[in-house]
Amino acid sequence: MFNRFKSLLPRWFGDQTPVLDALLHGLAATARHAHRLIEYARLQTRLQTATGGWLDLIAADFFGDALKRGPDQSDAAFRQRIRARLFGERATRAGLIQALNDLTGREPRVFEPQRIMDTGCYRGPGLAYGLKGGYGSRRRAYQCFVTAYRPRIAGLPFVAGYRIPCGAYKTPSRAAYARRRGLTDADIVDAVNHVKPVGTTVWIRFR
Repeated sequence: MFNRFKSLLPRWFGDQTPVLDALLHGLAATARHAHRLIEYARLQTRLQTATGGWLDLIAADFFGDALKRGPDQSDAAFRQRIRARLFGERATRAGLIQALNDLTGREPRVFEPQRIMDTGCYRGPGLAYGLKGGYGSRRRAYQCFVTAYRPRIAGLPFVAGYRIPCGAYKTPSRAAYARRRGLTDADIVDAVNHVKPVGTTVWIRFR
């Protein structure tokens, strides 16, 4: 900012201008601070780049109290929930699968007891014990069973798991309690309830 200001001055100023430079440095510091605020404000106007409380304001603007950040939920996890709620297909099988895939990064398994493509049939290619297909039922109208997979997470460095020798008590090593912040099972249930058709029942199993 200082160099830009000085380049705009008339050429009749001398090379050594300590008083003028001090004045320009003060103006440049103020302008630089204002420029950073403008850049920060620009980032907060987009879902992809908003952070902190501004992300909460975006959720409140679109959904009111229906979508709130979970306890200790990170910006990335909350942003995924907002995107899934905003742009996801609704009231279809494909929409349910896509919503959970967008939310967790893993495709769920959906089984409808009245859908022949899910149950398979005897002597048909869609049925194999323990591998493919399942028992159908005409009594399970407007119901489906969903196996939702939790997001994959990496290990935590320097934190021992249970039953690991380096984390045992009174040993020459160390252990620590740690908790990951991110999506919860309640977030997955909320996503399913948002996209499922009215009047249907979805049974969820978590893996």
